[in-house]
This record gives sequence, C-alpha cells and structure tokens, in this order.
Amino acid sequence: MNRRSLLSGLAAFVALAALNGAAKEVAAQTLGLEAKLEDVWLAWRSSNLDPTGRVIDQLQQNSSHSEGQGYGMLLAASLGDQRSFDRMETWARLNLAIRSDNLMAWRWFPDDPVKVPDLNNASDGDLFRAWALLRASRRFNVPEYRETAGLIVTDLLSSCIAPHPAGDAHDPLLIPGAEGFGTDAGFIYNPCYAMPLAMTELATEFDAPALARAARGGVEVARTLAQDGVVPDWVEVTPTGIRAAEGYSFDSGYEAMRLPLYLIWSGLRDHPAVHRYAEAQERVAPSLAATVIDRQTGLALATSNDPGYKAISALARCTVRQSVGSQIPRFSTQSPYYPGTLQLFTMIAQIEASPMCIPI
Repeated sequence: MNRRSLLSGLAAFVALAALNGAAKEVAAQTLGLEAKLEDVWLAWRSSNLDPTGRVIDQLQQNSSHSEGQGYGMLLAASLGDQRSFDRMETWARLNLAIRSDNLMAWRWFPDDPVKVPDLNNASDGDLFRAWALLRASRRFNVPEYRETAGLIVTDLLSSCIAPHPAGDAHDPLLIPGAEGFGTDAGFIYNPCYAMPLAMTELATEFDAPALARAARGGVEVARTLAQDGVVPDWVEVTPTGIRAAEGYSFDSGYEAMRLPLYLIWSGLRDHPAVHRYAEAQERVAPSLAATVIDRQTGLALATSNDPGYKAISALARCTVRQSVGSQIPRFSTQSPYYPGTLQLFTMIAQIEASPMCIPI
C-alpha cells in the first residue's frame, strides 16, 4: 500500500488525517522551540540526565527505563540538542535494546547484579523512541536514525498491535508489551500508551496503516471510556466490552493523566476524555492538581502541588474553557523525573497545539 492509499483509507478519521497533513507545519514549529524553552530544557537535562545518556527516575530506585529514554530523546530532538540525543540513543541501544528484536527491555537497575531482570518491552517506550528517532533524523540529518525508527515500527506491528477481541469491525489496539498482557477473554490495555500524533507520524512515514488504525482504535476506546467517567489507568478489552482489569488500577491516576496531554498535543482537544479530566481538575483547589481521580464520582482521591502535574491540569482546563492564557506554572528543578518531564511535554504541546493557552 502506498502512502496516498494509506491516507485516503483513513479519510473518515478527519482529525488524525489532519495531523498527517500538518506534519511539516509541526516540524517547522519545533525549529523555534529551543528559543522558547532553552532554559527549561537545560534545567531538565541537569536534573535528569547523566553524562552517559541515561535518564534517571529518582523515585524508582534511580532506575532507567525505556519510557524515560524515549521521552528524553523526543525532548532533545524537539529542542535541537543533538549531543544529548546521541548519548541517550547510544545508552538505550547498548543497555535496553538487547532483545532479539528491535524493541527495548523496559527497565534497568544501576545497583543490581542483573541490571535488566525482565526482557519484556513497554510499547510506549518503543513508540516514543521510534518517534524521537524519526524527528531526529530530520532535525539532525542522520539517515541511520530513520532506519532504526523503521525497524522499531516493524517490530511494534508484529508484537504489540493486537486485533480487537470483538472482531474486525473494531480497530486493532497497541497492547502494553509483547508478552504478559493476554487474558482468557481478551487483553489488558493501557489507554495512555497510544499517543495519536506519534503513531500517525510514524504510520505515514513508514507506510504502516495498521499503526494508524491502532491510533484510531486508541482514540475510540478512550471515547467509549469517557462516556462513564474519567478514563482509568488500565482496562481489560474483551469481545463483549471494556471492563476493569483485575489487579490493575481502575481509577484515573499517574498513568492516565498523560492521556489528556497526548490528545491535546495530537490536535484532539475536543475529545471527551479531555473534558472529563478538566472537569475533575476544576473540583480541586487552584493550588493543587488531582493526581488520582475516582472513575465513578470524578472526585480527587489524591492531590499534589508539583508543577508538573499542575501543568497538565492547567492546559486541559484552559483548552476546554477555550480561554486565552493558562495557569501553567514555571518549571521547577525540584520536580522528579516524571512530573518534570510531563511539564516540559505540556509546554511543547501548548506551543504546538494550543497557542491560546500561553502561560500567564
């Protein structure tokens, strides 16, 4: 299937198709990101990246994981830091990309005798690494990075894109990893592992319609879940519907908070999942952000004053209100890896996809 037929085959899905058409515009915007976010990037890099290129998650035993490497590489590619990008990619390739395919083992421990105890992958880490490599190949003119991105996409398609248990009338979905997520009825699914913008850019570049359909499938699963409340961290997808996954969080917590950010960044600001999340955030004090939200009631079960979590809340509320100016806070070097990274992502998403929500 050629690229033109890929796009025409997805014409019914207008919002995501529009993302592909706007790829050059987004790429042009990123050329100026470093001028706006240089100080923030330098602060993030100083706090979270060691000289070897390892992104450190301080709250998880100073471990590193495929998510962190993928996230950091996307930031470096977006903000024009080739030296940091090269180091992060080299570290990931030597320490995590040690499977028999082109995907990464999901976590690395610095102080353990066996630094990688589990070779299973995490599909969101691989997705972000591939996306970062594609953007870096364009930004830094390194064709080898595009080749590696294509290999990752191929293995994601073969190992992590699963047919919907309800049949071919439904789009496939990006499952969390190559192994361990199947159930007797279907599979365990994490709604925030699917990043529509990343998936559609990669699908267009590498003529991978299944990846584009999985992006659409993820958007539609989130839409279905938002009918009944905030989108939860984890679910089980079965032939008869979507339900709570035994042993997994069914609240909207630290996993699911990425979903409204990704949807806004992908140009899907009117998605009901964004509205549900913003409504829940409106119920907490302005000085806080809800970090765990009860799916049924929409009430906060946990809150935080960390600027990273408050940034996503502020962007979502501003986007839903369609107001001019947002309360996205200043970046803090005291934020650990996860909220600090989400804040920098939020700042990029605001610039690229929600310019009216400029911090004030």
